[in-house]
Amino acid sequence: MKKQISVAIDSPAAAGAGTQAKLIAKYYNLFYLDTGKIYRFVGYLKIKYKKEFNYTLVKKKIKNLKVKELQKKKLLSNKVATVASIIAKDKKIRKIVHNFQKKCAYKPPKNFSGSILDGRDITSVIMKDAMFKFFITANIKTRAKRRFKELKSLDIKTSYNEVLKSIKKRDKNDYNRKISPLKKTKDSILINTTNLTKRSCFLKIKLIMDKKLNF
Repeated sequence: MKKQISVAIDSPAAAGAGTQAKLIAKYYNLFYLDTGKIYRFVGYLKIKYKKEFNYTLVKKKIKNLKVKELQKKKLLSNKVATVASIIAKDKKIRKIVHNFQKKCAYKPPKNFSGSILDGRDITSVIMKDAMFKFFITANIKTRAKRRFKELKSLDIKTSYNEVLKSIKKRDKNDYNRKISPLKKTKDSILINTTNLTKRSCFLKIKLIMDKKLNF
């Protein structure tokens, strides 16, 4: 029986991890989950159900969550992102989300050759034994420009300075939280995308993976 491919990626906001994860997923036929979008989804729930918001509601909504729901435009606003990074500090919320993530990581649909997850604590908590572990980063101005461009293309009104401020705030929350902070694990391969095109970054990762998979 062929061993399932498992890929774990951690990165700060807008470093290009999501783009690379999608390219890797498509090339190797892997089930892809953008875990940060789950926290954005919970952040959106917190805003939408201000009075009714509680752990039971979160558990119910995540249990019935379809991955395609995580692609919706409503999850991309700076407000949702900020609420998401605050909510990610909550132990009970993280436990609910972690259970969903582990299910996706270790029990992907049968038509896939494995799974790929990207987020903030995938290499350190969710997929400690992943076949491949990457930490993708880029300098903060490059990341802010990328996110600003993305939001602009989706007609989400914001400014570069607002995006930069939001990313700085998220970095502070992600790196400094007590529970599952963002960090590069010793066994993760560092990929800095500041001066890399999407394609050159993908080819760099592909070379590493093909060597191990004997492709």
